[in-house]
Amino acid sequence: MATGRTHRPATRSRGIPEATVARLPLYLRALTALSERSVPTVSSEELAAAAGVNSAKLRKDFSYLGSYGTRGVGYDVEYLVYQISRELGLTQDWPIVMVGIGNLGAALANYGGFASRGFRVAALIDADPAMVGRPVAGIPVQHIDDLEKIIEENGVSIGVIATPAGAAQQVCDRLVAAGISSILNFAPTVLSVPEGVDVRKVDLSIELQILAFHEQRKAGEEAGVAEAVVPPAAVRGAGTAPATGPGRKGPDGDLPAVMPA
Repeated sequence: MATGRTHRPATRSRGIPEATVARLPLYLRALTALSERSVPTVSSEELAAAAGVNSAKLRKDFSYLGSYGTRGVGYDVEYLVYQISRELGLTQDWPIVMVGIGNLGAALANYGGFASRGFRVAALIDADPAMVGRPVAGIPVQHIDDLEKIIEENGVSIGVIATPAGAAQQVCDRLVAAGISSILNFAPTVLSVPEGVDVRKVDLSIELQILAFHEQRKAGEEAGVAEAVVPPAAVRGAGTAPATGPGRKGPDGDLPAVMPA
């Protein structure tokens, strides 16, 4: 569900557009699921459907990787897993430091998908002295006073911010000053960073607000459809029958133009 902004140019140095880079994890997730089921090959149509994109876009994205598949056979699943993992930098270990171990931070620390996707939580950091030393996901929480030392000792280049909004910018500034060049921000605020630092923002409230917008629009469309199928007589008003016109015959002979209520 990650959304956000990056501060790099729209096209990367190797010529892969950022829009393609954003879709590579979707392909990798679908391919990993196929690999776990021991599926050897997959067509572009099948993989595109699993990733939620159209097949023409998928083939275009893979052309940037130099992978074109085989007509009548499709793509080799294991090779694509390796190829995309290598392109995303997931064939090496990435130590990350997480700052802010409240409810959200603790939940993130307990997420089991980091290690299987090439990321290692090197340290959990919080400003609350009561949290220091307490194990979360088997990792003892350290005090933020030691942030710079922790980053240097662990060779960290990716930081995760899960603090309250009011503390996020200060934490961000310290991360950047300590050499962090990529930040995943869960705090509900926009961070200001210098050129060369990438920020990805995940804001759950914004995502929910977008869903609320779509729900409201769907409800409005349904109401419009319901109104459109109301019979004309009902629209003109209850208790008034449609005009029959002179000479029209009812079951009891001639009917007046308008039936009384």
